[in-house]
Amino acid sequence: MPESAFKPWLESPLHRFALRDEAEPRRADSRVWGNEAPNLGYALLRGDGAEAGFLELTARITGLEPPRRPKALSQGEGGALLWLSPDEWLLISSRQRLAGWLPALERGFAERRVFAQALDVSGGFTAVYLCGEPHLAVLRHLGAYDFEALRAGQCVGTLLGKAAVQVLRLDGDGVFVVCRRSFADYVWLLLRRAARPYGFAVCELPADAGHPLWAQLAQAAPAAALAGSVYGL
Repeated sequence: MPESAFKPWLESPLHRFALRDEAEPRRADSRVWGNEAPNLGYALLRGDGAEAGFLELTARITGLEPPRRPKALSQGEGGALLWLSPDEWLLISSRQRLAGWLPALERGFAERRVFAQALDVSGGFTAVYLCGEPHLAVLRHLGAYDFEALRAGQCVGTLLGKAAVQVLRLDGDGVFVVCRRSFADYVWLLLRRAARPYGFAVCELPADAGHPLWAQLAQAAPAAALAGSVYGL
């Protein structure tokens, strides 16, 4: 088959909901606001959290120091790095950054003989942003965790309905609900249904270059240029 005949296309997990067409400027009211943060880059890092070489190399390349305690995350210009377990972290950034970071990490691990791995899983995850005054009440309807106790700069792995998710609070405004691609429709519809009594609207995504994740969305390449990631699991 000629190379020019193969034209894959990257689509976010929630593309069929046409959220861009439904989005409106967020207002200060009593509603719940939400939208997908589409096509971010995700990578799993595995290594020994007590090994100085792993910690130093990861921090030097990504600018994010691997957190070493439950519920902790690091955030900065390059995105966010979440603690998942004593030997596993989830890195969230732009796909362009990951394309440079991950090979550099693998080379560094090999050169230093650090027993660690960096794996791109961008095609397998997405994030839903939820904000507005009652957004924590919506999460309470769906999960047993005390979401009010989640402070800025913390994250927690929990269940919403039947879906395993990571809930991130990067600031005092809203939360990101990170889920696997195969559960994206389920999580989105679950959140919308739980938010219905409060009123729900799709918000436009802010263009805040100083925010760890909004800044990554601003760097997103056109979908066609990232088409190869659509096959990630």
